[in-house]
Amino acid sequence: MACFWSHNTSSRGRQAHSSKSHKVSFISTPRNIQRLPKIPPNLTPLIDLVQILLPRVENLPENAEATMDVPYDLIPYLKLAHDGLEQGITSFLQTHTPDWIIYDFAPYWLPPIASNLGISRAMFGGFNTYTACAFGPTLPDVLSRYSPRTLPEHFTVPPEWVPFPSKLFFRLFEAKKLFDALEHNASGISDWFRMKSTVEGSQVCLFRSCREIEGDWLDLVPELYHKPAIPVGLLPPSVQDTEDKEDCSWSIVCEWLDKQERATVVYVALGSEINPTQEEFTELALGLELSGLPFFWALRTPNGSAAGNSVKLPDEFEDRNKGRGLVWRTWAPQRQILAHNAVGGFWTHCGWSSLIEGIHRGIPLIMFPFLYDQGLNARLWDRKVGIEVPRNDEDGSFTKKEVAESLNLVMVDEEGKAYRDGAKEYSAVIADKDLHDRYMDKCVEYFEKNVHKV
Repeated sequence: MACFWSHNTSSRGRQAHSSKSHKVSFISTPRNIQRLPKIPPNLTPLIDLVQILLPRVENLPENAEATMDVPYDLIPYLKLAHDGLEQGITSFLQTHTPDWIIYDFAPYWLPPIASNLGISRAMFGGFNTYTACAFGPTLPDVLSRYSPRTLPEHFTVPPEWVPFPSKLFFRLFEAKKLFDALEHNASGISDWFRMKSTVEGSQVCLFRSCREIEGDWLDLVPELYHKPAIPVGLLPPSVQDTEDKEDCSWSIVCEWLDKQERATVVYVALGSEINPTQEEFTELALGLELSGLPFFWALRTPNGSAAGNSVKLPDEFEDRNKGRGLVWRTWAPQRQILAHNAVGGFWTHCGWSSLIEGIHRGIPLIMFPFLYDQGLNARLWDRKVGIEVPRNDEDGSFTKKEVAESLNLVMVDEEGKAYRDGAKEYSAVIADKDLHDRYMDKCVEYFEKNVHKV
């Protein structure tokens, strides 16, 4: 996806963010555009949603246009398909000549195209600065100051370039997955090359972050990248019913939650991309049962998974837990669920958006990272607003006993009160809409002052 920003010199009134005399074009594929929330009527003239058809790629399921549509092993083919948008995006840039282009880490081919057209460039990864610092410098003259990281084991200790104490490291089982993704994948272009190219081709890097949480890390990024790092705020979510599908789902879910006691339910959600092994899935299910806690499990098989490869719940699991636990197999209204007063804990895969949504509501976390930056996100919050579930460093295995003990520690035990209080404390920061609006205002101000500066 890419976002194109143009200054509008008309006398239109200055309102909030995108309505501050600016015109925005958001370009993506048709299905992704359809997933976006409806644009408020007062902003409709200022935001143009541009659809470009995604080229067909072998091994990619039909109608798969986002990572939520495919299991983990097919994501490289999705990146390959999105690389096929180069011609369409180039044509758009040539005919519309925006002032700025904002893009994520994937389109390695985009910065030189925009540069040749005199368009200013900003890389927005959607992740935090903690993660950016873990991957480290991209420029050869900066990289040469440090020992090369050529093995997964090199990622299991804090990087040399971090000048202060930190928990910025991967577990070995995470590092092995990361190492493979960074170096090789079916798209033919490594994730590290994509990151390196988009960072080096930008004039500024934007992060979904704020100084109240990541001040030291925001100061470190410019030293590593040799360019400004601007936090856009945490973009805190709002609970709103936008579609009939959501209304129907929420009414059923809400009815079940209303029957539960306050702050007793653990909400379990592993994200749309996670594809656990049958052993992992079974231990999680039995651990939930062993905990004795009420639970709502948002359980969705990743799209594109073969039916025969789908993991299965233990025999009679739902019958044994009827009334105490609910397994929900379709789309779940996560924001509404987290906002319900029956929810007292959040078992999460530690995607950055999910963590923000959980802490925003003051919900303590039981953290269970799987892929990418999720382990780093868990380390950032571990022992502040919850705990990371104990796992074997070598292979990531765990037991139902560890699941049950982690759940009860965070949600029930006296020792876990510190995490429950911590979640409420950080909730005040994330829920401060004015604070995050100011971050966005400063970002827009940077765009205004630095347009076309190379």
